[in-house]
Amino acid sequence: MWDAFTRRRARLEHMENDQLVSRIRAAADVLRASRHTIVLTGAGISTPSGIPDFRSAGSGLWSAADPMEIASLWSFYRAPERFYEWIRPVAQALLVARPNLAHVALAQLEAGGWVQRIFTQNIDDLHQKAGAVDVVELHGHLRSASCLECRTHYPAYDLWPAFLQHGILPRCPTCSTILKPDVILFGEPPPYQNLRTAQEDALRCDVMLVVGSSLEVEPAADLPFLARRRGAKIVVVNFTPTPIDNRAEVVIQADAAYALPHLVQLLTA
Repeated sequence: MWDAFTRRRARLEHMENDQLVSRIRAAADVLRASRHTIVLTGAGISTPSGIPDFRSAGSGLWSAADPMEIASLWSFYRAPERFYEWIRPVAQALLVARPNLAHVALAQLEAGGWVQRIFTQNIDDLHQKAGAVDVVELHGHLRSASCLECRTHYPAYDLWPAFLQHGILPRCPTCSTILKPDVILFGEPPPYQNLRTAQEDALRCDVMLVVGSSLEVEPAADLPFLARRRGAKIVVVNFTPTPIDNRAEVVIQADAAYALPHLVQLLTA
C-alpha cells in the first residue's frame, strides 16, 4: 500500500513538473515573439536572497506590524525612532544580500535584448548588483537619505554602519533632524518621473513580465492592467495568485530563481 502511495505521489509530482516546464516554454514563446518587453518585480524575487517579503503568513514583514503605524510618512514624522527600530533588521538583511539566480536571469535577458527595461518595487539594489542596467526604482532605495525639515539630500551608505552597529540615528548635519531614507513610505507618492516612465512603457510594451509581485500596492499594481488594456500580453511568475492571473497569457506559480534561469536557457539555446 505504501509503495502504491509513493508511486501516485511521484506521478503527481512528475505531472506538476511537466506542467511547469510547459508553462516556461509558453513564456519563452511569448518573449521570443515580442518587440518590447518590460518587467515589473516585487518582493518575491528577492526572498531567495534572504530578504523577507511583506505579506507571507508568519514570515512577512507585515505579519507582526501594522504598516500604517510603522512605515507611513505621517508615522515617520511623528515617531522616526519607531520606524528605525522596525527597519533595523530589514536594513541589515538588505545591505548584505546578494543577487540570486532570478536577478541574474533578468540581467541576462536584458543583455540579450529580450527585455528592454526593469521596473522594481524593491529597494535592495539587487537588480543592479546582478548586472542589470536599465532599472527604474518605483519605491526608492537606501543609497541616500533626506532631511524632511531643510530638504537636503545626503549619501546614506556611510550612515548605515553607525546605525546598524551602534543604534546611532542618522541626523541632518545642518539642522540635526533625523534623516529619512529615500524609500517610499505609505502616504508618499512614488518619484514622479519614475512612475511616468513606467506608465508610458506599460502603454507601449507588447509583453509585461511580472515577477514576484502580489500586485496589491498601487500605483505599481495597476501597471500590468494598463498594459493589458492596450493589448500587451502578461506573463506572471509568482508563488501565489495575483489579480492579473485571469487576464495573463501565461501564469507560472513557481520560485522565480528556478523558473527564470530555465526561461533564459530556452531563449538562448
